Amino acid sequence: MPNPIRTKIYEMYLKAIGVKNADELYRRIWSEGEQGHSLGRHLIGLLPSNPRCRLCNAPFSGFGAPLARLIGKPPSTRNPHFCAACENFMTRHQGGAEIELTMLFADVRGSTLLAEQMSASDFSRLMKRFYVVATEVLVKTDALIDKLVGDEVIGLFIPGYTGPEHARQAVQAAQELLHVTGHRDPGGAWLPVGVGVHTGVAYLGAMEGSRGTGADITALGDNVNITAHLSSHAASGEILISDATYAAAKLDLGHLEQRQLELKGKSELVHVRVLGVGSSPNRP
Repeated sequence: MPNPIRTKIYEMYLKAIGVKNADELYRRIWSEGEQGHSLGRHLIGLLPSNPRCRLCNAPFSGFGAPLARLIGKPPSTRNPHFCAACENFMTRHQGGAEIELTMLFADVRGSTLLAEQMSASDFSRLMKRFYVVATEVLVKTDALIDKLVGDEVIGLFIPGYTGPEHARQAVQAAQELLHVTGHRDPGGAWLPVGVGVHTGVAYLGAMEGSRGTGADITALGDNVNITAHLSSHAASGEILISDATYAAAKLDLGHLEQRQLELKGKSELVHVRVLGVGSSPNRP
């Protein structure tokens, strides 16, 4: 049963920040970042000390950190550059909004064959190493980590978190992912990885599973599927970026290979640029 006091506080909060409903609130969070008043951000900023949440200024260190945790602002498990307050709020008050964002899917190529060639424990350690380095890259580039599952890593580059250059950040993260998995090494990669990057509108929100399994924040929609397909078409050491990402990131990549992909379920061909570890995106 909903808590009537919490519901009333929630309604008062929406009115105080000038939004009509939950979807409008989520759209503001995902698109603009800090959803509260600048005064609240300033007051939280008086608590010591750095590092802090890049959205609301909540401290993660010093004696201010326990106070921040007490008011529900510990570091997020999806990216410790941000606090978990927004995520926790959304899981209690489920909903979402359609926004434009950039998505990154990174797949291990030939993972089934790799698993056949080693013990389950060795394969588990290999994938754990992949998760660790991929997480470090996504955290550094201010992505929200959507999933680390099987042979795949998914990062969401959301304007409210990553900033207006979310498409460019995602491309840079993709290149760094290939670097940290050894694709620049003379001896070859220690793990073969292909990456897909695509920018488009998706529904981003908190979705609850069945039987009270809890809510999870994820992205849904056709553009999510396109990104997944791009990663599945990328060979080891390749990054396939869509024309939408190319345009949004303002990259000068005219000298690189271009492809037209026929994706399952799509009536039109999808145009992509092929990036490798040696490519250096620059502004025109």
